[in-house]
Amino acid sequence: MSLKALGNKTQYTSGYDASLLETFDNPHPDHDYWVRFNCPEFTALCPITGQPDFATIYIHYLPDRQMAESKSLKLYLFGFRNHGAFHEDCVNIIMKDLVQLMHPKYIEVWGIFHPRGGISIHPWCNHANDDPRYLELAKFRMMRHSINGV
Repeated sequence: MSLKALGNKTQYTSGYDASLLETFDNPHPDHDYWVRFNCPEFTALCPITGQPDFATIYIHYLPDRQMAESKSLKLYLFGFRNHGAFHEDCVNIIMKDLVQLMHPKYIEVWGIFHPRGGISIHPWCNHANDDPRYLELAKFRMMRHSINGV
């Protein structure tokens, strides 16, 4: 295991950088279980106004062979602080980067953005690998997703 972020002095980047993400081997690849990250201090910039948008980002996934290392995930998410992207773009970028990184069986990302201008936006996206069980889960979760919780 050659993790760079964990156990070393934290070096913060000034922008979005997917190469900060790291993985480690799943110690239990023989069965399904949920891994959930709740990131209540997420910030990105509005690409039009440059004003900060604050959110809680929820990442829920079923790992396959690789898992996301949490400190590298924190540094990656911190990089959005100076990145201009719409709310919907943020959750899709995060999901796609994590899919590319660890190839989970299933993943969903939900952003609960604080109101600005009297409206809040809560984008949600999901992805499954090619296994019919996880494709069915993705379809089920998409059809039943609601504001009351994932």
